[in-house]
Amino acid sequence: MDYTHHYDSPLGGVTLASDGAALTGLWFDGQRHYAATLAPEHTDGELPVFGLAERWLDVYFSGRQPDFTPPLRMRGSAFRRAVWELLLTIPYGKTMCYGEIAAIVAAERGLRRMSAQAVGGAVAHNPVAIIIPCHRVLGADGSLTGYAGGADRKRKLLALESGSNPAKY
Repeated sequence: MDYTHHYDSPLGGVTLASDGAALTGLWFDGQRHYAATLAPEHTDGELPVFGLAERWLDVYFSGRQPDFTPPLRMRGSAFRRAVWELLLTIPYGKTMCYGEIAAIVAAERGLRRMSAQAVGGAVAHNPVAIIIPCHRVLGADGSLTGYAGGADRKRKLLALESGSNPAKY
């Protein structure tokens, strides 16, 4: 059984999802791929993992780097999960480009190269936004490409982490 919970963030409503033990989803309300990994049968609930996720988000939106991660269970193909695991290694306040991620994933899999577009597809379908920091991925030229929550939110998340003005991005 899947459970959902609502969180009011400074950037709009957020829906959290859990399998009862781990966080399986975090989407801005109405974003692209909203609730794509959420089971059709789900119910609202109060779970300890939702309390942890809310605490993480409260720390994050206060402009500080959280020092813990709620338990996560990523639902997706092995390739997508590999990309999402790599996203978790991007340091707070830093960014990577799709090509860099593709090169790392290719090396981990013993391949000569990998398509940045394939990585982009995995990043776009990240089911746990913000905590799995897909907003930290930029185009090769530094452009704010492909954030399912919208470019304005991506800009604000990057500015929050860097302590700068969102207009910088």
